[in-house]
Formats: sequence, C-alpha cells, structure tokens
Amino acid sequence: MSPPHPPHAALSRHHLLRIRRCLPPVWLNAAPAPAQDPSPSPPPASSVSPSSLSSLLFSYTAARARFPGQQVHARAVALGLAAHPSVLPRLASFYIALNDLPAARAAVERAAGKARAFPWNLLIWCYAGRGMWRDVVLAYERMLAFGVGADRFMYPSVLRACGELRDATVGRGIERRVQRWGYGLDMYVWNALVGMYAKCGELEDARRVFDGMPARDVVSWNAIVSGYTSAGMWGEAFELLQQVPGANVVTWNVVAAGNLKAGNYEEVMRLVSQMRSSHGPGLDFVTVVVGLKACGRNGYLRIGRELHGAAVRLCFDRLERVECSLITMYSRCQMMGTAYRLFRICSVRSVATWNSLLAGFAFMEQVEEAMLLFRKMTESAVFPNDVTVLTMLSLSARFGHLCHGRELHCYILKHELSGSNLLQNSLVDMYSKSRQMAAAQRVFDQMQCQDRHTYTSLILGYGIQREGHVSLKLFDEMIANNIKVDHVTMVAVLSACSHSGLVTQGQLRFAEMIDVFCIAPRVEHFSCMVDLYCREGLLRMAEEMISKMPFQPTAAMLATLIEACRIHGKIEIGDRAAKRLLAMRTNNPGHYKLIANMYISATRWPELAKVRSLMSVMELNMIPTHSVLESEYDICPVEQDYCLNRSMHGGLSGDMTDTDFSSSEEVKFNEAFGG
Repeated sequence: MSPPHPPHAALSRHHLLRIRRCLPPVWLNAAPAPAQDPSPSPPPASSVSPSSLSSLLFSYTAARARFPGQQVHARAVALGLAAHPSVLPRLASFYIALNDLPAARAAVERAAGKARAFPWNLLIWCYAGRGMWRDVVLAYERMLAFGVGADRFMYPSVLRACGELRDATVGRGIERRVQRWGYGLDMYVWNALVGMYAKCGELEDARRVFDGMPARDVVSWNAIVSGYTSAGMWGEAFELLQQVPGANVVTWNVVAAGNLKAGNYEEVMRLVSQMRSSHGPGLDFVTVVVGLKACGRNGYLRIGRELHGAAVRLCFDRLERVECSLITMYSRCQMMGTAYRLFRICSVRSVATWNSLLAGFAFMEQVEEAMLLFRKMTESAVFPNDVTVLTMLSLSARFGHLCHGRELHCYILKHELSGSNLLQNSLVDMYSKSRQMAAAQRVFDQMQCQDRHTYTSLILGYGIQREGHVSLKLFDEMIANNIKVDHVTMVAVLSACSHSGLVTQGQLRFAEMIDVFCIAPRVEHFSCMVDLYCREGLLRMAEEMISKMPFQPTAAMLATLIEACRIHGKIEIGDRAAKRLLAMRTNNPGHYKLIANMYISATRWPELAKVRSLMSVMELNMIPTHSVLESEYDICPVEQDYCLNRSMHGGLSGDMTDTDFSSSEEVKFNEAFGG
C-alpha cells in the first residue's frame, strides 16, 4: 500500500515555484504570489495592469491565437478594463487580425462613450480596406451617436466611402465639422472632400472646395480634373489641365482616359500628341495603353504604329497590358497577320494575351480561326477563363454556329464553369439565336438566378420563332419577379409582337414602356412598331409612326415600308417613302432594288429610270441583298426572316428583294432601258 500524499502545506517553496512556471501566462495575474503563508489571499484587481493585458493581446494578435486572446478579453471585461485606452485598440486589432469584424465592432461599441476615436478609426480603416463602404458610413454615424468625437485621420476614409456610394449627405456634414473644428489645413481631408464631391457629381461643390483650399498638391488637381472628365466637361478639364503647376503624366492620363471612355478618340490622339511633344510630360505605359485603345476603336493604324515604336523605345512593349493592347489595336485595324506575329513573340502568353487574339478573330468575324485558336489554348498550359468562353459563345451565337456552341457547352460542363451567371446567359442567348428553344429553355430552368439578360434572350428567341404569346408570358413573369426592364428588353418584346402579328399587344407594350416603365423610346422601338404595322398591312399607321417619331427614320425602316407598299399595292405611300430613302443616298444596293421592285409592280417606268440613273451615278450594282430590319439591328443573325411576305394578305411568298418579272413586263423593261 502506497503512503498517503503529504498535505499541501508540506510543499516546499521550490515546488511552488516550479508549479508556477508551468501555468499559462494568462493565469499568472490570478495566481497568488509564492509566500511563506501557505494559504495567501488573492491579489487585488489593481495588481493586473492595462499594460500587461495590452502586451498579451499584442502577442496573441501576432500569433493569430483566438482562444487565449478571448481569455484575455474576458479577463479585461471582468476587471472593467475593456474600454481602457491601451486595451481597447489592442482588442479591435486582435479581432480584425482574425477577420472577425462583428466581434471587433462589438468590442468597440461596448465601450460606448468611454472610447476615444482611435479604436473607431481601426474599425473604419478595416471596412474601407475591404471595400465595405456602407459599413464605413454606418460605423461613423454610430460613433457620433455614442458621443465620440471624430479626428482628422478618420475623415478621408469616410469621405471616400461617401464618394463610392454616390451619397454626398454625410460628406456635407463632415465638411461642416471640418470647418467648425479647424481641420481646414489638413491636405488629406481637403483632397478627400474634393474627390467625394467629384464622384457624387456635385462639380460646383467640388470646385468651391478646390478654390477655397489654401494649398494644393497633385492629388487635388487630379481629383478635380477627373471629376470634370467623368461628367464629360472636357473644356473645363482641359482648361484646368493647362493650369496645373508642373502637371505630371498621371493628370494627363486621367483626361485622356476620360475622353477614351466618352468616345472622343480624336481628343485622345491630340492629348497623346501633346504629351509626346517637347513641352509635354512624356509617356508612360498607361498613356500607351490608352492611345492604342483609341487607335483600335477608330482605326488609326498609322498613329498606332507610332505608339508601338514609342513603346519599343521606352521598353514598354514587353509589359502584358501593352502587348494585349497592341494585339487588339492591330486586330481592329484589320491587321490580323501582324496581331498574330505579335502574339507568337509575346514574352509570356497569359490568358489575357490569348483572349486579346481571340477577340481580334471575333471582331474580324473569323469563326473557324477563333475556334482553332481556342482549341490550341485548351491544349496549352493556359486555362481559359470566363472571358474566353464568353467571347467564343458570343461569336457562335452571332453566326449561328450551333456545333461550336454545343462544343463550348460541353467544355463548360466538363470543367464545371457553369456556376457563372454570365456564362449561363450566354448559353441561353446562343441557343435562342440558333433557334434551339428547347435547349435554351433547359439552360434557363437550370439556372439558380435568372436576371434581365436571361429573360431578354429567351423572349427574343421565342419571338424569332413566332411564339409571341410565350414571349409575352415570359415578360409578365419577369415583371412579377421584380426584375427591372430596360430598353433592350422592350426591343425584344416589341420584336416578338411584330413576328407574331400581335398588333394590339404591341401597341399596349409600347404604351407601357413610356407610361409604366418610364423608358424613353429609341429608334429601335419605333422600328419594331413600323415593322409590326407593315407586316399586318397597316401602312398608314406605319407612315404616321415614321412621321411623328422624334428621330430621323433609318434606311431599313423606310425599306420595310416600301416593300410592304409593293406587296399591298399602296404605291402613294411607297412613293413618299422611296423619295425619303433616295434622299439619304445609301450605299446599299438592296434598298434601290426594293424601290425598283415597287415601281416595276406599278409599271411606273419614268420613276424606275430615275432610280437606275441614280445607281449608275453612285456606281452601284443591282445585286440581291437581304438587308431588312433584322439585319440592321442583328435581331435574327442566323436565318433571315421571310415572315413579312408570307403574312401579307393574298398568300404572297418569296424573298423580299427578289424581282419577279412577268414576261410582258420584262419585254417592256428591256425595250425601255436597253436590256
């Protein structure tokens, strides 16, 4: 039998010290100090200093040790030290390091009015760093509600959040506080105010703050200049640009990029030229990229080559963004051979480089070449991303290459890319334009979240198939699901009504677009209504629609009316439309052939002679064409729609643009015009 353990009082001082060294550090403040008295009383709470808790939290923050840190937090709460100025910031930093933002916010808010601004700054900086702009504003307002005063270190983050949210209300309050508390000389705060007003579109307030600044730096100038460029106020932006003391290349790039976004390509070229001059700030790779994009979109091949040479001299030509921009520029300038040679000598063939060349083939409508490049990409070490597949699906949908579209669908399923809503929408669009509505409906039904683009593609697809009632049912379902309707959706709906001959429904939807959805009609909507009336023989209503709309009619719109007038024998209306179409001097021979067909049907040979004479002057050949409303707006790129002729009264059929001569008419025509 083993001897009994000695009582605790028998433990020596040496053993007590050894036991103390084994205790976790967080317990030491609670452990009694070794003394001669075998049963000492616990130390008073005042013996645990805030600095020791702060040091422990700092070490646990660096180690990302959640459980010990929470123990220290509990100890601080028990001792009433959780709101201490040296403990609370450490607590906030600890939870932020663990990415536990609700706990960090709770720790800061629990301190209520006892906390200073610094812990709130940590919380707001964390939200801003993660792009959680609404939480930034809410934290700021919560802090003011607790009676904690903000400092100048907090304002830039809150002002940036107001700019990102496009809400200047809180920003105006901050400006008043800044002026009241005397932070007016802080450059960061003033720059943030200018940037906030500029992003919110309040250019007058931005300029007022800018003009009232006692001192300005390059950030101030960039903020106000970028504000003007974002609003499309190019005159004011360029005027300020000339006043910038020692304007650097960043300021010039802001103006050039703004013009590029607005489509002012000639202005971009002028700015780039000034930057390259001896008095300009010079070029950097951003300038080269902006200039190349402008050259590609407007076909400035010569200037693009000059920028290519400048990029080589400045050693920018090996940067990935510059390489991609060069490939895109040459592709859009129809220099695919040069674009492909650049692709082959790229330093690193990244997925962006592959996508640039694929987009070039898509722009040049070279479907087979694009598909071959896509297969090479899948065989290489570069894995295609969503942009790659979207480009290929769009190309397949545009030209009705169903086999390629199905191949891409298999690739998406094999590599489990179907989670992207963009890819699902592209699949619905591809199958709809290929008239495979069963496949489009299956993809639609399998989607987790259908959006406006999904419904629009399906509505358009059923409309092309002349299933207008199904399209309208989908449109009503879209509205019931609170999905916002836009002008593209309304084009699809009106086109569906036109293809299916739903005159009353088309008129109702056109009125709803204006009165219910507050969408201003565009020329596409009027074209759909004109096409609807022409298909149903309501030619006076079609002419009235063309006359009263606030736009100049397009050539395709007038051509549709002329062909309908030929079929229904309404030569007076057709003659008026023909005169307007001839006045446009279009280069499409099909339009002149439609007019000729109408005059031949009405045996109006003098008018026909004028058309022939005008075509001779314009050096146009009388060749068949299929340009109608669908080809003008890419409504049906897969197969031309001949519903107009078939739906006309009397059972007429045939191609709209074919000239069908009777034998007697052919003889008269040859006698009158010499063959």
